[in-house]
Amino acid sequence: MPLRPIIILPDKRLRLVARPVASVDSEVRALMDDMLETMYEAPGIGLAATQIAVDRRVIVLDVAKRRDDSAKADPICLANPEILWASEELSSYEEGCLSIPEFYEEVFRPEKVRVGYLDRDGRRREIEADGLLATCLQHEIDHLNGVLFIDHISRLKRARIIKKFEKAAKLDAQEPKRAPHSPHTDAQKPGAASDL
Repeated sequence: MPLRPIIILPDKRLRLVARPVASVDSEVRALMDDMLETMYEAPGIGLAATQIAVDRRVIVLDVAKRRDDSAKADPICLANPEILWASEELSSYEEGCLSIPEFYEEVFRPEKVRVGYLDRDGRRREIEADGLLATCLQHEIDHLNGVLFIDHISRLKRARIIKKFEKAAKLDAQEPKRAPHSPHTDAQKPGAASDL
């Protein structure tokens, strides 16, 4: 199960609407496994396939560790998730995102949701959720629709965040790239310590 690179704002692929999964086969299950490993390593509590530049309606979640750090992993893998019902009552969470690292904002969303999806075995299922799980489901399903959590905050705050990430991307693009084993790396310089 390889780790997948997580794409970061302002990558335009984050704004694409993902295509449905035709069926949950071994390829989709392998994608789910890669996504779980990537999410745990990041670390995060949810990940959408679009965040790893895969154009499929697949999300993975595990909010168990968020509630209790010593808790056993309890992952949920969903293909073609869709919100079937959402409560009128709202709740707020300070949300963050692996594709918008180090930024957190309070977001109001429906307090409870019912989501239909295909599980790892391709069976049609429904899950009713409230609290953090409901928030996480909505956040990740938003990703599949090209929506980011910053789209739920004020235009001014959103513009500031986007501008910071665009500036960082420009600076990163301007930095010269060196090969890991180039003769110019410190490890290759005469007298430099080697990796132990």
